[in-house]
Amino acid sequence: MKNLFKILLIIIFVLSFGKSNANTLFDSLNSAYLTNPKLNAERANLRASKEEKREAISEFLPSITISGYISEQENRNPGDDTTFQPTEQSITVEQKIFQGFEGDSNLKKKKYGQTIAEYKLKKAEQETLLDAAKAHIDLLLNQKKLNINLANIDLLERQVETDQNRLEKGEISLTDLAQSESSLAGAKAQLITAQNDLVTSKANFEKIIGKKPSQNIQEVEVKGANIILPESLAVAYKISKSENPDVQIALLEYEQSKLDVVIARSELSPTATLSYKIAEQDDFSSTVKDRTQQTVTATATWPLFSGGGNIFNLRKTKELRNRKELLLQDSKKTNEIDVVNAWSNYQSSKSLLESIRSQVKAAEIANEGITLEYESGSNRTTLEVIQSRTILLNSRMNLASSERNFLISQFNLLLTVGRLTAKQLNLKQ
Repeated sequence: MKNLFKILLIIIFVLSFGKSNANTLFDSLNSAYLTNPKLNAERANLRASKEEKREAISEFLPSITISGYISEQENRNPGDDTTFQPTEQSITVEQKIFQGFEGDSNLKKKKYGQTIAEYKLKKAEQETLLDAAKAHIDLLLNQKKLNINLANIDLLERQVETDQNRLEKGEISLTDLAQSESSLAGAKAQLITAQNDLVTSKANFEKIIGKKPSQNIQEVEVKGANIILPESLAVAYKISKSENPDVQIALLEYEQSKLDVVIARSELSPTATLSYKIAEQDDFSSTVKDRTQQTVTATATWPLFSGGGNIFNLRKTKELRNRKELLLQDSKKTNEIDVVNAWSNYQSSKSLLESIRSQVKAAEIANEGITLEYESGSNRTTLEVIQSRTILLNSRMNLASSERNFLISQFNLLLTVGRLTAKQLNLKQ
């Protein structure tokens, strides 16, 4: 009795340890979110865009320059050789007064650029999380298919053994036994394929998630994996218009193109600059030993003609603005189609999953009945048993694939509307 109790404790410990180290779907998503190189590259791009915005702000601030020089001057005149070492130390402060609205437009453009970088990061984040979800769920699918094939081989091996005994008793023919052996050989070939698919999915998992899968990957709840989906197609449309990164990027790039036109037009406008310089000069000449010079300069320029380059550049930016406007319209239409397809795929995969579940239940009942009749010596043939088990095998495979497709359709719907993010999924950030 004591030994039995010890064995039970060991079993409980092993099971609890395995569960605590189980690799859940959200563990995989977290790992990919934190370590994916593509996502980290977009994070670096966002930091760079913030610096570009700060650089644009600097155009409105004055520039201060400190300069100086020291030289040696020799004057050789008859009866009068003199040597001087003139030096100068100066500070120059320069402030741009007017640039034809170039500075203001450039600052707005950089602000848009930072927002674009944020949406590009969001896009990369969504794509990474979708790839991570696919890698995790595909690994589960291939593991299920492997287990289904192993169970099928086990049944077929027992059937071959049973048919050999029945052949010896004269209950079946050699043809019946050959059919069973043929089915077993085919099942072993399918098992090899399933094993190869599992190896491939493990390698893909490690590439995307950033770590090797644990031995006991936890099953995913098919009913939604604890994610919040839009309630209807209309709601999905509404969300995607304001949150889909592709639409927002196209909109912001169009706004940037309008500012590019203003910047190009500023090349035809006058500019004004104010500068102040104070300089101290020593040993300037034989009569001037030191002096302080202050200079205030106001400069205004207006380019009247520069070979037509500024005019051509203005025309070019206007055409690029038209291009961005057309791309924005295309992005909106594409997004509408993508939302419809994602919603339709989600609904159809949900209905298909329910149908295949019913098919599996019916196939299990039919296979159990046919197998019992066959083993009891009724008029059921070996071919009927094989066909029944094939239908059951295929329906179980289809069920596993349908569960995978239903899960992925939910993640894909979230990606389309712009909500497949770490924040929405409550991941560690």
